[in-house]
Amino acid sequence: MTVLNFLAGLVCGVLSGFGIGGGSLLLIYMTEVPGLDQTAAQGINLVYFLPASAAAVYSHWKNKLIEIKLLLWTAVPGSVCAFLAAMAATSLDSLILRRFFGIFCSITGVKMLFTSKKS
Repeated sequence: MTVLNFLAGLVCGVLSGFGIGGGSLLLIYMTEVPGLDQTAAQGINLVYFLPASAAAVYSHWKNKLIEIKLLLWTAVPGSVCAFLAAMAATSLDSLILRRFFGIFCSITGVKMLFTSKKS
């Protein structure tokens, strides 16, 4: 099982690097295959996200794709809301949390299927 977990982390890391949503896939994997509790899986996913996001920020910074003014206006409120949502998630029952996540993934998937990207 350890090799399978390693491979899942590796594949999800590559997908995260491409911006495909590897963290969401890793969360699904952790709750379904090893059977982790939703709250524990989300905590691991948050820790997993730190090095992945650091690599993405470095790459975008190097390619001059980060707008500092926009970063300042979005990073602080985004971080505060993420912290508050994490605190709220720890107080919810795991089954409710899984249902919210499933609904979120379903809505996002349907939206992606039926909207086109404008160039």
